[in-house]
Amino acid sequence: MVLGVLQFHVLVHGAESLKDKRRVVQSLKDRLHREHLCSIAEVGDPDMLNAATMALAVVTRDGQRAGEILDAITIKLRELRDGEVGEIDRQVLHASAGWLGMPQVDEEPLTDARPAEKRISDPKSGDGSDAETDALIHEHAMDSDLLSQIEEAEREDRLRRGGDAA
Repeated sequence: MVLGVLQFHVLVHGAESLKDKRRVVQSLKDRLHREHLCSIAEVGDPDMLNAATMALAVVTRDGQRAGEILDAITIKLRELRDGEVGEIDRQVLHASAGWLGMPQVDEEPLTDARPAEKRISDPKSGDGSDAETDALIHEHAMDSDLLSQIEEAEREDRLRRGGDAA
């Protein structure tokens, strides 16, 4: 599983009230969610009149697809008419490298000094740990939209595997 994340700043020129800003932010959130099936939220101070800090996430099977989606979203952000996009921070996190980018920690025994939620096995190792990894990922999903995307990807994968077997 790969998680692609963008965090960016939007300057809303000419906003005279928070309602003006919310209109631009909500329109951007709705459009990106609809067109790219991403989870998106305003993560900065919502009371700033002319600026919004936003973050979005996409879940895919591979890094190349995550990169393609983030590239398409970045292009749309740069073409935004209702505001101006400033700095964009992009990250692509691979769950197979540990809990979304954390280093592998299975080499040492689990102790009280190492919390259980940090113990992730390599799902590609064939050691049967996929269920454990999946359970930890679901347990730590922070956004219901993100969890819905994970479940949808799993349903599509099951359908694809079922279709391949037939």
